[in-house]
Amino acid sequence: MATVVDPPTLEAILDFCAAEPIERVFLEDIARRGLGRFVAVEEHGRLTALCHAGANLVPSGTGVAVLAKAVGRSRPRMIVGEERAVGELWGAIRRTLPVPLEDRPGQPVFELEAPPPPAGTGLRAATLDDLDLLVPACAAAYLEEVGIDACARDPDLFRWRTRSQIELGRSWLWVEAGRIRFKAEASAWTPLAIQLQQVWVDPEDRGRGYAKRALADLCVVLLSRVPAVCLFARSENAPALALYASIGMRRTLSYRSLIFA
Repeated sequence: MATVVDPPTLEAILDFCAAEPIERVFLEDIARRGLGRFVAVEEHGRLTALCHAGANLVPSGTGVAVLAKAVGRSRPRMIVGEERAVGELWGAIRRTLPVPLEDRPGQPVFELEAPPPPAGTGLRAATLDDLDLLVPACAAAYLEEVGIDACARDPDLFRWRTRSQIELGRSWLWVEAGRIRFKAEASAWTPLAIQLQQVWVDPEDRGRGYAKRALADLCVVLLSRVPAVCLFARSENAPALALYASIGMRRTLSYRSLIFA
């Protein structure tokens, strides 16, 4: 019989995430860092479904609809995760939430395990000296990805978040002549995978090969630390999909994102 576990143990979460280390990379990262609240479904002593309930709802596994009551009071900015799990949870709680601003099904998840040839760019880890340069670039990337101007909504919080990514060693960039040629962040980092986000090139510099070269160099660095690099993208972003394929990334599954605010 399925039972709701609130909260599950860290050991149980890690065991659940180990079954799908790419799909569940964010859940494992957050759990290891002790952030946010988790609820789960347990059957026969093992978790069959898990959901992180924070600013975003991130469900995974089968039978997540059982968690509707446990997460029903949440007012998430997004529901995001493996497409089938998101669809099941959304079907169970949609009457308690507003109509989403956007529904993005079929978002391809890409994975890379073999490092591409290095491209010899100036890619490096960001430092706090880069903060003033990075904040507007990160805001532009977020606006492009999510459709919300997070910096305008709460500039102090957005600056703190960008600073935190730098301090955690989860931000990389390539700067030439005072301009960011390329930037990217890690949204999750576990012993088995790093998930990238905000892969971005200034619109004025696109089409010149900066992204392919810098992303290749970044993946070379990251794959010396973990077995896999992954990310997900909007299904209609053809240039991004072509970029990821060009360095050898392969599509392995699909996410779905429901964006509320």
